[in-house]
Amino acid sequence: MQETRERVLDALSEGPVTGPELAERLDVSRAAVWKHVEALREAGFGIASEDEGYALAEVPEFGGVAVEYGLEAPFDVEYHESIPSTNARARDLADEGKSDVAVLADEQTGGRGRLDREWSSPSGGVWLSLLVRPDVPPAHAPAFTLAAAVAVTRAAREAGVDARIKWPNDVVVSEANDSPSERSSDDVVVSGEDSAGLAVERKLAGILTEMEGEADRVSWVVVGMGINANVDPADLPSEARPATLSAEAGAVDRRLFTQRVLEEFDELRGEPRAVIPAWREHATTLGTRVRVDTPGGEVVGDAVDVEFPGTLVVDTGDERVQVTAGDCEHLRPIVD
Repeated sequence: MQETRERVLDALSEGPVTGPELAERLDVSRAAVWKHVEALREAGFGIASEDEGYALAEVPEFGGVAVEYGLEAPFDVEYHESIPSTNARARDLADEGKSDVAVLADEQTGGRGRLDREWSSPSGGVWLSLLVRPDVPPAHAPAFTLAAAVAVTRAAREAGVDARIKWPNDVVVSEANDSPSERSSDDVVVSGEDSAGLAVERKLAGILTEMEGEADRVSWVVVGMGINANVDPADLPSEARPATLSAEAGAVDRRLFTQRVLEEFDELRGEPRAVIPAWREHATTLGTRVRVDTPGGEVVGDAVDVEFPGTLVVDTGDERVQVTAGDCEHLRPIVD
C-alpha cells in the first residue's frame, strides 16, 4: 500500500479528522487528501464524512488494500478477483525483478498442484503465492514449503480448526472413521480408504514451491498456497476428500486469516532451520507407517523424523532411508 494512503487510514482509524487537519499532519495538500480518501473508498473502505471530519467506518472483507491494512509483514499484496494462476503471476513478477510480493486471488481458473495436477480453486478460497528472494542455496528451498505449511496450520488452528501437516506439503484435518473395510491387507491407506477405527485425513490446503537460481544461490522462490477457506465442499472434487475452514469452524474472516498466514510465514522464513521443530509440532506423518513413491522407487516403513531442509526419514526395518521428494501415503500399522 502506498505509504501516504496507509497514513491516511491510520489517521482515520483513530477517529474523525478534518481534511485540513489531515493535510497538515501528512504535509500534503487538501486536494491530495481528497484524492486519497476517494481512492480508499473505491477500494472498498467505508469512509464517513461527518461534521467533525472523515472517519473510518468499514474495512472491506477482502482484497489487496484490505489485507495490507494492519498487516505486520513486509509484503505488497497484488489482488485479483480471478486469475489463471497466482504462481504464474508471481513468476512473471520475479522476471520483473520484484520481491516480497503476495499475489492473492478470490478465484483461480487454471490452478495446478504438484506433478502438474489440476487444483480446483473456486471463489471463496485463499489462493496465495509469495515471491521471496532468500539468501540461501537451492538445496535449502524445501524449508520454505514447510514454513508455508506451518504458517497455514497455525492460522487455521487460531481459527478453530484442528489442522495438521502431512509430509511434505498438505495441511489436513483428521477425523475418526468407523466404517468397516473389506480390505484385509496390513497396509491399508489411512488417507482416502474406509479403514475402521483409523483416522481419515481430508485436505484443507496444498502448497507448491517453485524456484530459480544458480548453483550456490537462489534467485527467487515462489511459494503457492491453495487454502479451502469459505468454499462450499460441493464445489471441490469429492475424490480429494476436501476440508474447508468454513465447514469445520464457520466462515472465517479471509482478510484476517490471510494476514496471519503472511505474518507467520514472514517470521519463519527468517530462520529456515527453526522451521523443522515447528513443523514437527504439527506433523501427522511422524510415527506413522508410510508408503512413499519416489523417483527411485517405493519406500515403505515407519516415518521417524524430518530433517532440514525437509527430508523425511523412513525406517524400513532394514535401514533408514532419507526421502527428499515423493508422494506419501499413510498406512495401517503392522500388527504382530
